Amino acid sequence: MQDELLYQMQHAFPLTQRPFQQIAETLGSAEDKVIQTVQRLKEEKIIRQTSAIFDTKRLGYKSSLVAFKVPHERIETAAEVINAHPGVSHNYLRNHDYNIWFTMAVAPESKLGLEKTIEILKTQSGAEDAIVLPTLKMFKIKVQMDTTGKRSKKERGKKAAHKPIDLTPEHIEVIKLLQQDIDVVPEPFKKIAQTLGMDYKKLFEIAHELKEAGVMRRFATILNHRKAGFGANAMSVWAVPEEKSEEIGQQLAEFSAVSHCYLRPSYPNWPYNLFAMVHAKTQEACDALIEEMAQETGLTHYGKLYSTREFKKQRLVYFDDAFEAWEEKVAGSR
Repeated sequence: MQDELLYQMQHAFPLTQRPFQQIAETLGSAEDKVIQTVQRLKEEKIIRQTSAIFDTKRLGYKSSLVAFKVPHERIETAAEVINAHPGVSHNYLRNHDYNIWFTMAVAPESKLGLEKTIEILKTQSGAEDAIVLPTLKMFKIKVQMDTTGKRSKKERGKKAAHKPIDLTPEHIEVIKLLQQDIDVVPEPFKKIAQTLGMDYKKLFEIAHELKEAGVMRRFATILNHRKAGFGANAMSVWAVPEEKSEEIGQQLAEFSAVSHCYLRPSYPNWPYNLFAMVHAKTQEACDALIEEMAQETGLTHYGKLYSTREFKKQRLVYFDDAFEAWEEKVAGSR
């Protein structure tokens, strides 16, 4: 049951009064058994978090993937400097001259803005060079490890039509609470509803409204990939002719082992414009998948960057006062 449970919870966690009961019915199990299993998986740190996953851009945040070239002797200090920014959600050491790779975002009301913030982090960290790689087009974002080993190697994504939405203070209060990790109890949304002074019907109506607008991608479980058995992940990078970027981006996104696939800018010192994150149980399996992707697309100019160390990995906390506090601290120290 465990493997199927993890797969289902990564796909979508039910927004209902008793979600574990619904999951149990799907798996032919009992609610208390599912709760016990999930609690154990959390204690073993296989499950990182179960919460809403929001679209950074639709919430008004500016974001980018960033790569720094940092001298070896400054790596520890640089990682601490970068991690201190509340908009940095992922930060890895990778096997490349550009060795520190992180994703970061700045709040809608940021006074510094994204580019200036990256410039400050570059100076503070002692990086010799930086590459800023914002998303030009997203082909896929779906972090769902096949814990069952039974799913197809290929999958076709469905593009959902999103309804327009004007975020109200009520929406923002709901977002602040839904982004938090749930308690593993029969009614995990009870505390949220009580805090907001809402009944379940109202809470779930707002949640579905956020989902239909694309503001909330999904409510789901995020795994610790390595502890879940996926010991290797490679950021495959591809130099793709502009006229073929759409076609090849869609091709790579169809691989189930690809969790993220983006078109990004290229530079004279960085010729790769298509990025596909590949997850597998071993580095050999990652290599084989990337080779298969190369053969299928006919691309010959590509690279693969393996993460050798995880400095930071957590969900971005939206509408957090820490963003303003960081900027005030930086302004005060200059």
